[in-house]
Amino acid sequence: MVTPCIKVCAVEPLSGLCIGCGRTLREIGGWASFSPDARDRIMAVLPDRLARLRQTAPDAFME
Repeated sequence: MVTPCIKVCAVEPLSGLCIGCGRTLREIGGWASFSPDARDRIMAVLPDRLARLRQTAPDAFME
């Protein structure tokens, strides 16, 4: 199963997004039960989510 997980599991509290993959806790928890199409739809929006998160919460990222 394809997953966006990069093993950097930390949720930024204001957005509720994982700073590693960009998913919400609900998406992370339900990932295995989602259809392949649902996973694909989520995967398609993750780069934009992470880019916005980097702009709004740059301190959440340990670079």
